[in-house]
Order: sequence, then C-alpha cells, then structure tokens
Amino acid sequence: MKRQTVITARLLSGLFLCAGIARSATPGFYKDIFMDGGVSLTSRTTLPAATALGLSFEYLATEDQALQDQVIIGSMVDQNGLLLYPDGQPRFRLIYTNGGSATNHGNSLGPTGRARIRQFYYNGGSYSGSCAGAYIASVSYMTTGIYEPYYHIWPGRTQPTNLESARTGHFIPADSPLLTYFNFGGDLYVSNIYHNGGCLAREEIDFPSNTEVLLRYDYPALQMHQKPSCWAYKGNNQSGRLVVIGSHPEGETAGEGIQLMATILLYALDGQGAAQIKGTLVNGQPRLMNKSTQQNDPAFTKIGDRQYHHFVVQIPPQTPTLTVTLNGDDAYQFNLYLRADSCAFTNNADYWLTTAGSDKQLEIVNPTAGAWYIGVECATTVAATPQSWGYAYSGQIAVLEGAAYTITAAWPDQSALTPAGLPLTCRLHPNYPNPFNTSTTLHYDLPQTGHVRLIVHDQTGRQVAALVDEIQPPGQYALNWEAAGHSSGIYYLTLQTGEYQQTRKCLLIK
Repeated sequence: MKRQTVITARLLSGLFLCAGIARSATPGFYKDIFMDGGVSLTSRTTLPAATALGLSFEYLATEDQALQDQVIIGSMVDQNGLLLYPDGQPRFRLIYTNGGSATNHGNSLGPTGRARIRQFYYNGGSYSGSCAGAYIASVSYMTTGIYEPYYHIWPGRTQPTNLESARTGHFIPADSPLLTYFNFGGDLYVSNIYHNGGCLAREEIDFPSNTEVLLRYDYPALQMHQKPSCWAYKGNNQSGRLVVIGSHPEGETAGEGIQLMATILLYALDGQGAAQIKGTLVNGQPRLMNKSTQQNDPAFTKIGDRQYHHFVVQIPPQTPTLTVTLNGDDAYQFNLYLRADSCAFTNNADYWLTTAGSDKQLEIVNPTAGAWYIGVECATTVAATPQSWGYAYSGQIAVLEGAAYTITAAWPDQSALTPAGLPLTCRLHPNYPNPFNTSTTLHYDLPQTGHVRLIVHDQTGRQVAALVDEIQPPGQYALNWEAAGHSSGIYYLTLQTGEYQQTRKCLLIK
C-alpha cells in the first residue's frame, strides 16, 4: 500500500483548545507516561494534566520493595523491567517522578534500579518530576561531590529552598519554551503553586551551560527568590529531555496550575530522543532479530510490544525493484513500513502493510535512488488492568521478553549485469524470507544458456525437491519453494549449471 496524504492530529480537552495546543500520538512506545510513586514517594494514581491532554499513562504507587523491584528492575516474565524494551530502548515516552524522599527512593532502587532510569533517559526517554523528582535527577543537593542515591541525569546541582507547606508564585522568563504551549494570561507569571520542601537549581556552581531556566521563584522572604524553580536539559540528540520543577503543580485540576503541569509534560515529551537505526541491511541477506536482553546485543535483540525497529538500505540508481520481506513469530502481529529519506512509522510511511499476521512483503517498482528506511512494528501488546499499586498485565505477556523476526531487503544488482542487462556470472542469491514458514523465494543469475538444476536436500543429504531441471536462456530468475509438505528444519538449496555449483542453507519453521 502506498500513502498519498495522511494528516493525523489529536485535539486536547477544551481546557487547552484556547491555547492552540494539539498533539498527535507518537508511535513506537507502549504508552506515554510512567508515573513513579514507589518506595518513599507520594503514591499518586492520577495525573490530571496528563488526563486533560489525552495522554496514556501507568503508575507505580506502593511502599512494597519487592513489587517495586519487579516493575522497575525486572521479573521472571520481564527480565528488563517494565520501563525498557528487550533491547534497552524506552517503553514509555516519559518517566514522571513524584514528590517524597529522593534519598530514600534512590536507595530503594539500588544501583540496578537507578541504572534502569539512566538507560531509559540516555536511550531517548524523557524525564520529569516535582520536588523529590527534581532533586533525584541531579548530581547532588550539596555543593561538592556526587550523591550516590541520585540519578545524575542532569549534571547540575540542586539546593533546598527551606520552604515548607506553603504556596509560591513563579516568574516566567520571556524566552521560556513553556510559552510556546500556553501564554498564561500574558503576564509572564503563575501564582499560588503548592510547595513543600522542594529545591532550586544552583546557578553559581557546576551549572550546565545548556540548561534552560523555564521559571523562577517569587518568594521575597527567602533566598529562593528569583532562583530557578523549573528547568530543562537535553544532553544530546539521542537522549530525552529533562523538565523538572521544585514545586507541586502535579495535583492541580484547574486554572494556570494544571496548565503549568501540562506545558511541563509537553515540553519534556517534545524532547524525546531521535529514533535509532538498528543497522544497514545488505542486499539479499536476511537479518535475524532473535536475541534476548541477557545476550546484550541490542542491534539483534527481539522487538517489544508496540515497539518499532528501524533499518536502512542504500538503493543504487536505476534499480528496477526493491522487495522487503518480514517473517515474524506467528504468535504476534507485525506491521511493515517503508519511507524514503527518514524513519518510517504508521503516520508517515510511503508504503505499508498492516494486514493480519506476522509475515509481510512489500515490493516497490523503480524506487528512487538513495536511502530507504524500513520500520518494523510489533503491534501485539499486553492487557493492563489498574490496581491500587499499579497495573497488572495479562494476555500476551510473553511479548514483554520480545518477539523474534527476520527482515530482508533485496534488489537486482545492476553492477553485475552486462550493458544488455544479462548477468556477468552465475549466482544463487540468499533466499528470503529465511527462516521462513511454508514459502520462500529464490533468485539466481544465469549468464549463458545451459542446463540448470535447482534442488533441495535435507540434513541427511536426501533430495526432497527438484525446483528446476531444464535448459534455460541467460537471465535473472525468481521462483517460490512451497514447502508446506515438509517438516521444520534445516534445508540446503543447490544450483548446478555446467561446471558451476553453489549451495545455500535455509531454515523452515512451522
């Protein structure tokens, strides 16, 4: 299928329509937000601004250490934890961390849990938090050293405001990016936001140069006055964007309070890291994506629920056809997308196949020369049921450990042809898909007329099929082997003509 014109937009609730804010869903993630209200944090189960924006989210709301470990660090059904896909990419678009005790929460996560948060952020997931959620993102709340219980994803330092159980105003700098989402009445000010022991960003010590000050406190009675109360940071194009605040707008349900929280979430989400390319596909060479998290080879690791994997191919000029074949685990729904010049998703692809099933094949006639991007989506996901502590998963739980598949891109090699368009040498190309289920396609080149035999043997050497046994003129040939009557296993394809013989191995999986 080829895309002609696609416009997707999701209008937000009436509260934000006056601000002209509109967002379209971002494909490639399980959900938008994971809200951390774990050990020593406020155990919130609602986030009004996220609901008003129409964002999907899940929460952790528990003091149970073992339960927190299962969710964030990993469990028997998900070795990587719910925050990350099998290859370590972020499963949610953003982590939001509630208020509470940053030190105690960081200690409860331990080195492994804190590493999960860092991996989430450095691999492209964004981060937001209030009060303790701002503290814990920093290097330390002290003037020197590194505080171990913290995440260290913002390489700056925080400082206590010493303001407890009060409300404070916030000045909005004229160049604050938050103003691109909402103008807050045009007075560059937000009033009456709850504050309870939160922090400020130290500008005078180790202040990262690319930190953006989004708000400043208005509380003349304390040293916090005019100090950064809300700030943003994005380390590089691959990491997410951090947006944190020392006060507590997360519980606001109306007025500029909820609008402030909404703009914080939106700016963080708009700073997601760029999509990562798994690799460049070689003409006719299947790429098997079947490794687990524990094998620590993300470029060849299985795909997670609602995740995308991206690949690129370089197509030479005057290529007559590009064929992309996806052969996935039959237990899951796979979708295939192609786009010239940038990563392919469901909302921007030039070509796509989303029909039911795991196996897909797209053929493009006369593709433009240059880079083509291939997007593989695992559309299967779990069923999530809200509980008092978080979400219980059911259904296709095995997808949390990833779904295996093979992706192959193939096109005629024009450099191996004579000016008349005939092959220069004999060649049996790799079959695709491989591994395959029931049917696979074979290509071979014949430079001159000759008797051609293309036969299939099993592992014992017994011939199980004779696909070609005749005299053929020179040219490039393609045929399908329908292996429905054969059992799963390894088979050998052999091309014979004159003195030439070549054998390739393939795998039939039913």
